[in-house]
Amino acid sequence: MLDFFTIFSKGGLVLWCFQGVSDSCTGPVNALIRSVLLQERGGNNSFTHEALTLKYKLDNQFELVFVVGFQKILTLTYVDKLIDDVHRLFRDKYRTEIQQQSALSLLNGTFDFQNDFLRLLREAEESSKIRAPTTMKKFEDSEKAKKPVRSMIETRGEKPKEKAKNSKKTKGAKKEGSDGPLATGKAVSAEKSGLSVGPENAVELSKEELIRRKREEFIQKHGRGMEKSSKSVKADAPKEKGKKAPRVWALGGCANKEVLDYSTPTTNGAPEVAPPEDINLIRGTGPGGQLQDLDCSSSDDEGVTQNSTKPSATKGTLGGMFGMLKGLVGSKSLSREDMESVLDKMRDHLIAKNVAADIAVQLCESVASKLEGKVMGTFSTVTSTVKQALQESLVQILQPQRRVDMLRDIMDAQRHQRPYVVTFCGVNGVGKSTNLAKISFWLLENGFSVLIAACDTFRAGAVEQLRTHTRRLSALHPPENHGGRTMVYLFEKGYGKDAAGIAMEAIAFARNQGFDVVLVDTAGRMQDNAPLMTALAKLITVNTPDLVLFVGEALVGNEAVDQLVKFNRALADHSMAQTPRLIDGIVLTKFDTIDDKVGAAISMTYITSKPIVFVGTGQTYCDLRSLNAKAVVAALMKA
Repeated sequence: MLDFFTIFSKGGLVLWCFQGVSDSCTGPVNALIRSVLLQERGGNNSFTHEALTLKYKLDNQFELVFVVGFQKILTLTYVDKLIDDVHRLFRDKYRTEIQQQSALSLLNGTFDFQNDFLRLLREAEESSKIRAPTTMKKFEDSEKAKKPVRSMIETRGEKPKEKAKNSKKTKGAKKEGSDGPLATGKAVSAEKSGLSVGPENAVELSKEELIRRKREEFIQKHGRGMEKSSKSVKADAPKEKGKKAPRVWALGGCANKEVLDYSTPTTNGAPEVAPPEDINLIRGTGPGGQLQDLDCSSSDDEGVTQNSTKPSATKGTLGGMFGMLKGLVGSKSLSREDMESVLDKMRDHLIAKNVAADIAVQLCESVASKLEGKVMGTFSTVTSTVKQALQESLVQILQPQRRVDMLRDIMDAQRHQRPYVVTFCGVNGVGKSTNLAKISFWLLENGFSVLIAACDTFRAGAVEQLRTHTRRLSALHPPENHGGRTMVYLFEKGYGKDAAGIAMEAIAFARNQGFDVVLVDTAGRMQDNAPLMTALAKLITVNTPDLVLFVGEALVGNEAVDQLVKFNRALADHSMAQTPRLIDGIVLTKFDTIDDKVGAAISMTYITSKPIVFVGTGQTYCDLRSLNAKAVVAALMKA
């Protein structure tokens, strides 16, 4: 039984709605719009919201969305067929109202679709019930039953007919090869007498067969001689390569050194010079550091244009002009077959730019579902249309629905007279402590006091590293410049202690001393280490930080997806709270080491729908940036 079925435009106008078991479809549909449609995640046509499963279909030609909802514990096999039937009937019935494409016409339009929908629903349910169960195949239906009984009977000592025929043919071939001229002489004598060669020798040959056999005999006699003569002609042909001038030796040396100089090949008397390599293309940056756009089909287009210039010269300039306009002017709606080759190149390009393979496939599927059925604009090609849609999708992915504004949240915590707590987590060696120090410097520059909690009680030298950073930051912002107030302080209890307990004491100390921000440093751990992941979940559950930041490096590809998925899963599984705290944002480190292979940013934001809050670009405290989505997408799409 369906909970609801609704049809609405991409502008947000509900054209028709069917209420089944559910009282309201507003919440699930809004969740679908926020999480899937606005975030460009339309590769899969199903979406799960609480206890409901939503399946949807996009009509890009008329800008419509068809959504059906049902309980996820049910297995309804007719839902896909129902959506297709409703989509086809609704589009054909109200084509004139929809084609006006104005909000006023859609609001004034009357879409009386209740009876038609109930009829389609009844037909879909009956078709799923009528489906006959699969039965076993009978012997009468098999290929073996169609053969006669005589063909399957074999007596002892007798070979099957087919094998006997094959053996006779092979024996005959061997005899012909072994007898040589004797066999041919017999054949010639038999042909002269007008009899066929074989055991029967009683059937006369027709004139056509005699002529054909004589031709074959002539070819057999004279063919070998012709082959030998052609081979001898080829062998006698003069060789092009060789010594053009003799080498003259005098007393063990060379009298004419220019004769022996074969190092520089020449063409038309001028030496060939290899073209210089384009250094800008090798380094991945254009002139002046500008990012170049991707020309996805450059190699294929060059080959096509080179081949098409030859016939165009014969046809004339007018035919070439009309052919170019015919390829540019949009005349039909896009189909998956039209976009398949372009999407394959886009997918390979994304994978080469360090995007995870599964996510690259999902991105291309999302673009295909978004553009399928859409009519191309005038003077636009399939490549440019797909490229533009992919760029828009990538920008939307890098700008998630929830934006993290730390400065605003810290000021809100100050009004409530409590410290703002940030917890850093991640795998080993990604730069958690270094980027924690960078964020501390950024907060100090904005006038907030910082308490650093050294909760990495496992790695040797972790506390000493934070102590060095605290000493340097204190030198940059001494208490004398802030009215005697300590701006940065390290709270540490040594090694081998409980990290959750140290974090709790640090937060209490910051509240008593009036610190604005508490930055909690944790030990690096692999996502498959269950005991360490349990300890991290305990630290987050007990202390309830305001922000949980995952620190990941930009060098990873498919590993970024595995890390984030398993970190979130571990935090959810090992948390004791009913609504567990998951990762709220991402700190992307080592961004200065990847050149234009920025695919890790896409992979991380796509898999978690969380924003990249900070980007680390160097080794100094000032090397901290906020993410520029358009610049990242431009670097990603660059060839």
